[in-house]
Amino acid sequence: MAIVSVKNKYQVVIPQRLRDELGLRVGDLLEARVERGKITFTPKTLVDRRIAESLADFKAGRGRGPFATAAEAVASLERDLRAHASKRKG
Repeated sequence: MAIVSVKNKYQVVIPQRLRDELGLRVGDLLEARVERGKITFTPKTLVDRRIAESLADFKAGRGRGPFATAAEAVASLERDLRAHASKRKG
């Protein structure tokens, strides 16, 4: 068990052993919560909103791929372009 003290600006230092165990680095984000009278810190990763939206689209089937080669990806894009062009004409 590690004991830490609360500093004058309510800061605490996470002991090295715990940082190493969790793989924490300077700049990492932690979610702070009170759970049953205890403060817990959980490592978090933020995802850019556009990336999150893109992942949601892909999970919902609104994406293409995966492709085994770049040629397959290009062929898929060309098919999409032709389909889009024919919709505009029709």
